[in-house]
Amino acid sequence: MKILLLFFCLFSSVCLAANSEKVFRIYHDADYSNLNESAEAIKMGFLTALDEVDNQIQGYKIELVAKDHRGNSNRSLLHFKQFLKDPNALLVLGGVHSPPYIKFRQFINENKALLLVPWAAGGSITRYPSKENWIFRLSVDDTKAGKVLINYAKQRGCVAPHLLLEDTAWGRSNYDTLLEEYKKTKPNNALPVSWFNWATKENEARIIIHNIIESEPQCIIFVGNAIEGAEFVKAMASIDKAQRLPIVSHWGITTGNFFEVAGDKLSADVSLAVLQSCFSFETKPLSAFSEQVFSRAKRLFPTQFATHGFVQAAPGFIHGYDIAKLLIAAAEQIKLTDSVATNRALLKSAFEDLQSPVSGLVKTYQRPFSVWSKKNDSAHEALTVQDLCMGQYQSNGSIKPVYSYPGSL
Repeated sequence: MKILLLFFCLFSSVCLAANSEKVFRIYHDADYSNLNESAEAIKMGFLTALDEVDNQIQGYKIELVAKDHRGNSNRSLLHFKQFLKDPNALLVLGGVHSPPYIKFRQFINENKALLLVPWAAGGSITRYPSKENWIFRLSVDDTKAGKVLINYAKQRGCVAPHLLLEDTAWGRSNYDTLLEEYKKTKPNNALPVSWFNWATKENEARIIIHNIIESEPQCIIFVGNAIEGAEFVKAMASIDKAQRLPIVSHWGITTGNFFEVAGDKLSADVSLAVLQSCFSFETKPLSAFSEQVFSRAKRLFPTQFATHGFVQAAPGFIHGYDIAKLLIAAAEQIKLTDSVATNRALLKSAFEDLQSPVSGLVKTYQRPFSVWSKKNDSAHEALTVQDLCMGQYQSNGSIKPVYSYPGSL
C-alpha cells in the first residue's frame, strides 16, 4: 500500500510539473500538402533560430504547431479562429500562399491576430490602412518584385516581355506592379498577359505557350507556383529550340518539388531565372555566422539534409530563420505575461521599434519595422528592393544568385 501511495505521489508530482510548464504556441499556417517543401523549410529555419535560445523565451517554452491549410483560404481562416480561441497561442507564422492573407486581412487585423509572414508576397498583405496593422513580413514584397523582374528582363535584352500569371489575387496584384514598372520606360506600349489556373497540366500549358510565341515576345515573365511552373517549363522544352523563350520567374516556383519534376529541362533546354532574396548558402565562402547556422540546421534536421546536402525551398528556411531572430529580439524588449492578448500587443509595439541591430542571414536588420501609415506603407516590410536578386538553378537543384538589383549587395 505504501509503495502504491508513493508511486501515486510521484506520478502526481510529474503530472503537476508537466501541467505547470509555461508554454506559448505558434501556429504555422501553411500548405503542408501541395507545397510541403516550402512549409518544411520555413519550419526548419524558424526552429533553427529558436534552438539558439533553447526553444524558450523568458522561461516560456515555445512550440510550433503545424496547421495544414492545403492551399485553401477558408481552411486558413479556420486556423486563425482556432488560434484566437487558444489561451496559449502567441502568434501565427504564415506560409507560401498570399490569397488567404489578402482575402482575410481585415479579419486578421480586427482580431489583433499577430501574423509573421516569411514567404507570401502579395503586396496588399501588410498594407492594411490603419495603425492597427498586425501583419509583419520578411519576404519578397510584390510592390517591389516587379522592379526586379522587369529590370532583369531588360538587362537580358528583353524589352518586349509577355506576362504569364496565375489567375489569383496574387497573380493580379503582380500584374498591377509589373505594368506600373514597365510603363515607366514604355508608356505607350502594351504589356500582353496570359492567365492560367491552378492545376494546369502540360498539354494545356503547351497551348498557352504556343499562343504566347505567336505574339512574338522576347521573353516570358512568370508568376506562379512550383506545380504549374514545372508544367510550363516542360511545355517550353517540348517546343522547337529556335522558338523557345527565356523565362524570368517570380520565386513561387521554388515552393515545392519543381526541380525534381522539371530540373532536367533547365540549362540546355530552357533558360530560367528566379527571383530571390540575395542570401544563398551556395555563395561561397560563407561567413562564420552563416556556417554556424548551416551546421546547427544540419544537426537538428539530419534527414532533410542527407539527400541533397542543402535545404529545398531555401528561401523559406532563410526567411523563417531571420523572422524568428526578429521575434526573439522583440521579446527581449518586453516582459511577457500569462495573457496572450497582452503579449501580442507588446510584441507588435516592439516589432515597430526594434532598438538593437539583429543579425540575420539576408542582412543585419536595423529597425526593420515601424508604425504603419499611408505615407509609410512599407512600414511592416523587413526587406527592401535592394535585398532582392535573381538566381539560377544549379545542377544539384540549389539556386545561386546571378543578378542583383542596382544598389543591392
